[in-house]
Amino acid sequence: MANRVCCGYNAQADSELIINREEARVIRWIFNRYLEGDSFGKITSGLEKQGISSPTGKAKWNSEAISKLLSNEKYTGSVLLQKTMSFGGVQFKSNGELEQALIRNHHEAIISIRDFERVQQIKNERAKSQT
Repeated sequence: MANRVCCGYNAQADSELIINREEARVIRWIFNRYLEGDSFGKITSGLEKQGISSPTGKAKWNSEAISKLLSNEKYTGSVLLQKTMSFGGVQFKSNGELEQALIRNHHEAIISIRDFERVQQIKNERAKSQT
């Protein structure tokens, strides 16, 4: 599961994750826009105006896709194991039931750990201000 491909990466024959330069450009743009203060909605509009399809190939992005993308540690070159668990073929988010392990420098990073951590901080601050 550590080598599961996400937007911004391709898998080589040996399952090693390598950067997809065009998709990585989009990932960096999304992180930069969020760091500059853009909302999820403004980012989705910007992607649509540029004609950039979502990772699933849809013409329109949604806020949930942006939020998940901004929370994916794989963009720092790290992999967090045991984020989810599966029971009876249904996948659930682990809320402490499984001990997680962070593997750093697993593959080439698209964004810096510093920028990733700053994005997480901003996301948390924005979430708190909405409650």
